[in-house]
Amino acid sequence: MLIKIAKPSDLHESDVTPESIYLSRRRFMGGMAGLGAGLALSGHAQAAAEDYSDVPEGDAPGWLKEKISDAKWDAITPSDPEKDKLAPFDDASQYNNFFEFGTDKGDPARHAGSLETQPWSVVVDGEVNNGGRFALEDLVKPSQFEERIYRLRCVEAWSMVIPWLGIPLAEIIKRADPTSKAKYVRFETLVDPDQMRGQRSSFSIIDWPYVEGLRLDEAMHPLTIMAMGMYGRELPNQNGAPLRLVVPWKYGFKSIKSIVRISLVEEQPVNSWQQIASDEYGFYANVNPNVDHPRWSQATERRLPNTLFNSNTIDTRMFNGYEDEVAELYAGMDLRKHY
Repeated sequence: MLIKIAKPSDLHESDVTPESIYLSRRRFMGGMAGLGAGLALSGHAQAAAEDYSDVPEGDAPGWLKEKISDAKWDAITPSDPEKDKLAPFDDASQYNNFFEFGTDKGDPARHAGSLETQPWSVVVDGEVNNGGRFALEDLVKPSQFEERIYRLRCVEAWSMVIPWLGIPLAEIIKRADPTSKAKYVRFETLVDPDQMRGQRSSFSIIDWPYVEGLRLDEAMHPLTIMAMGMYGRELPNQNGAPLRLVVPWKYGFKSIKSIVRISLVEEQPVNSWQQIASDEYGFYANVNPNVDHPRWSQATERRLPNTLFNSNTIDTRMFNGYEDEVAELYAGMDLRKHY
């Protein structure tokens, strides 16, 4: 169950220096204990086990099972247990956008079983001193898994609340040792048309690989994680196994799935949807109820699950409810221009 916060935090992004974000794990966890009015840290291993009792077991490799069993279950949770109830696992795993497997919301669940996620490797390159190709287990081995219960907001104006398992992206970047030229982080999804039927479709509008990017300070922010699990188990293929990005204050298309490359770069990368329709999709993709998508109002959202008799429509919050934590990243920026 989600935990009600007794009082808001008095820690703001301006109080967190870059070193405290990524050079000190103890200070990092202390910072997470104070992050924003919408979050809390709470020990709830027993509650989590009860919540996930109906979640089907996956087929994680031994190293991943060990990481999950040793996870820090002091979850970061939304503060409003009525408004921010967890989506049922079936909804979170059956209603997805993952165009590598098709354009219908049910296509990923129907077709992603063809994806082989073991073994998996990730290239870390670009403006780094410690780059290379790393087996996924080696990439994450030094870090402890943590649970993060985050709101997920799609630009199509639907949303869910999902419990992720993963590690801060900042820890991977820190170990890569970026050079002074690194200003952005660029991500690529796997390209394998034999396994990903959407990539061999003649109707695809995406120039594969799927590409996403973050500014370096966004990537280093404590809320930004690399997820390898959800609901107490490994990620299902349709949710981006074995490695996906989760940036909770941005629209869901920023959370790139099945990542095989992380590059530190000097120039701002062009993400896939920006390349397809730059008038509809910008680089930043921050959740903003005051700036509509040309096809969808962003003022409200459908919180899933919903029914024919209960649309479960709620007001959208600035930065998806994480304004206290991230607004300082965009101080002085015109968020209509930098959408």
